[in-house]
Amino acid sequence: MSQQDTPAPGTPISGTHMQDGIEDHPSILSPHYRATTIGMVSLVALIAFEALAVATAMPTVTRALDGLPLYALAFGVTLAASVVGMTVAGRWSDMRGPASPLWAGLTCFLCGLMLAGCALNMPMLLAGRLVQGLGGGGMSVALYVLVGRRYPEALRPRLFAAFSAAWVLPSLVGPALSGLVVEHIGWRWVFLAVPPLALPAAALLRPALRDLPAIARGGTASRRRSLWAVGAATGVCLLYLGGQQQGADAVAILVPAMILSLACTWRLLPQGTLSAARGLPSVIALRGLVCAAFFGTEAFLPLLLSRERGLSPSMAGLVLSAGALGWSAGSWYQGHRRNGWSRHRFLRVGTLGVCAGMALTVSAVSAAVPVPVAALGWTVVGLGMGLISASLSMLTLSMSAPGQQGANGSALQLCEAVTVASALAVGGSLFSALLATSAQAAYLANFAILGAMALLAAAIVGRIGARQFVVN
Repeated sequence: MSQQDTPAPGTPISGTHMQDGIEDHPSILSPHYRATTIGMVSLVALIAFEALAVATAMPTVTRALDGLPLYALAFGVTLAASVVGMTVAGRWSDMRGPASPLWAGLTCFLCGLMLAGCALNMPMLLAGRLVQGLGGGGMSVALYVLVGRRYPEALRPRLFAAFSAAWVLPSLVGPALSGLVVEHIGWRWVFLAVPPLALPAAALLRPALRDLPAIARGGTASRRRSLWAVGAATGVCLLYLGGQQQGADAVAILVPAMILSLACTWRLLPQGTLSAARGLPSVIALRGLVCAAFFGTEAFLPLLLSRERGLSPSMAGLVLSAGALGWSAGSWYQGHRRNGWSRHRFLRVGTLGVCAGMALTVSAVSAAVPVPVAALGWTVVGLGMGLISASLSMLTLSMSAPGQQGANGSALQLCEAVTVASALAVGGSLFSALLATSAQAAYLANFAILGAMALLAAAIVGRIGARQFVVN
């Protein structure tokens, strides 16, 4: 098929057409898209529930398998393997379409869950978590490409808003439900209960994947890219391990890990990402910065509220839930109430909201600041992230040719994964080093780094343009 025969991003598939900029089926739940939408949102919700449920169950799991020294690695190996899965699935999707990488990713994800749920010891659990991460990373990129290939551009903001909403309910009920499962049924069912629910959701995607129009082959297989991905994944694992150490031990692990991660990730991102060059590189850099600021703060906020301000775990959890609801609201707004706003304006308002909200949130370090101020601030941060996240996904698709959506989509998610891991590792080590001297200094030093990342994100918004870039 020639390039002229290739549908451009946002071109409606057969059965729909555009008239005066309005599609015949302006809803993601119209008959033409309903099964695909429900299937994708259900898979995203299950992935979200599993991630949050495992975080709640892992203390019990590590005690049962006598694996407490490997606690951090149980999370790090999943994130690291997802880096490899994202990279492979990105190129695979560009070469063959999203169907094959989606089914392969789903198979790995479910097999990893089964292996972890049947684990007899900690190495077996880690193996399951690794396979699960490999599949989860591949699935996330394949679903992203499916959005670009299946849905016209006018509907994509609403679909990304639905993805955000799919994280909210698991955020609210996932930890509590996981605790009940662990207590009354057994921790293994936190892993084993997901596959029977995922298979029907995946079945809804079969017609859409089968009917996707062919595109010109947009990528080439690269063994070197796979090796760079393995190197980046190794760096992420070492970052997690280093973040659990203190003093010289932490430095001895973190410095080589940072160098390895940076060197390998640089080869997997569009040229100019690390310097926030204009266009797509700035989009991807912005994703990494704002997500690191958000998730880095989220990791330490419950500790601050419970340890320093005396809140119960449930009350501290309500503050985090306010942020999740804010994220969902911001994402819904960008998908349904544009009011003439450009994507650039959403990003500008969103990054400023994240900066202002973080300032209010971290002010709770001072005992003189009422806790509701922190709750309000975290809600504002969530609203800003809702405006930003979906807009960055939209811009990445619109700046990518059909044969580059997989590579650029994987770069977007890979940058987020590596930057968040780096922020958590460095922030955690710094926090541990200062905690014995001054708890307030420990929090402030960590939050200062994360705040600087949010400010840097706000500063580079103006560098995002309409130019297309491809991954090296």
